[in-house]
Amino acid sequence: MQINYNPDIGSNLMEEIVVAMHMHTVYSDGNGTHAQLAEAALKAGLDAILITDHNIWVQDVEGYVQKGKHRVLVLVGEEVHDQTLEVGKNHLLILGNNRELARYAPNPQKLIDQATADALTFIAHPIEDALPAFGEAAYNWEDWQVSGYTGIELWNHLSEFKSRSQSLPKAALHAFIPRLMPLGPLEQTLKLWDELLLKNNQPVVAIGGVDAHALKVKQGPIRLVLYPYEQHFRAVTNHLFIPKPLSGDWMEDKRMIYAALRQGHSFVAYDLPHSTRGFRFTVNCNEGTFLMGDRVPADSGLTFQVRLPMRTHVRLLKDGKVIKEHWDREVLTHITKEPGIYRAEVYIDYLGRHRGWIFSNPIYAL
Repeated sequence: MQINYNPDIGSNLMEEIVVAMHMHTVYSDGNGTHAQLAEAALKAGLDAILITDHNIWVQDVEGYVQKGKHRVLVLVGEEVHDQTLEVGKNHLLILGNNRELARYAPNPQKLIDQATADALTFIAHPIEDALPAFGEAAYNWEDWQVSGYTGIELWNHLSEFKSRSQSLPKAALHAFIPRLMPLGPLEQTLKLWDELLLKNNQPVVAIGGVDAHALKVKQGPIRLVLYPYEQHFRAVTNHLFIPKPLSGDWMEDKRMIYAALRQGHSFVAYDLPHSTRGFRFTVNCNEGTFLMGDRVPADSGLTFQVRLPMRTHVRLLKDGKVIKEHWDREVLTHITKEPGIYRAEVYIDYLGRHRGWIFSNPIYAL
């Protein structure tokens, strides 16, 4: 993998914030307003939400929403796909752009290229299944010749529901007791991410998306809201590391959040079983201490360390393969001089199942 080492990327970015991404309002196919999503985010204790309605860039709604002593930052991007197709594939999340780009949707590479230099582009739900019981098609990504995107949506909460609810009884169980459903990113998506990391000549940042719609479901006499916004916001989140606390200046804070996402200074988390705050994946070398998303030289010797909020199952992977694993530890340490792409996975027992809990972005040892 040809990625140039940049010593300036080394970081003391240890201010941790929690952000939910990929959600929809009444401007597209969601059932809540921006104000209602902000209210749900405040109840869930989030620091920011990133709203991405389908094929529409909604303006003049960004900023902080405050209630009492608590506030949440509302940021707006767009989820773009080709609306001329019967089943729209190749959905792209675009954040930080300054203009409408939906007209470029028929050509995914042109769409990525048209995003401004400051924009972030993430391939949404790259792999998912249709869900006939709810009349849902599969909206997976198909054009893998594209390049230049920021990353992929490793864990999509709604896509996981579709893939793990293929029978009507399972769908009903997961709809009425949502906590029983999440097990982690789909195995095919994890495998795809590792392949892209090894193949691409640039980092591929992983994010988690809730894909929240607060869908209103009608099945005979049954009426329910499938995954209300607050339920989504308490589940799959992104923990970002920024250089200083959020200031309350929404433009400045927006820049910090997008910089953390671009650099992969983050991990994807399932916060419902237990808070993941305090997780750290770092590496020490002669140049200093670095964290997720950073690039370091391997030739001087590396000490990787994974620190967990509680004792549980942790794995360290190199180039997609597990190289070290503990089943009941709070710390994992690995010393090496081998170059490679290192990342951490953490699992937790919850409601009778072994479930994905934390998925770090990689550290690139060159």
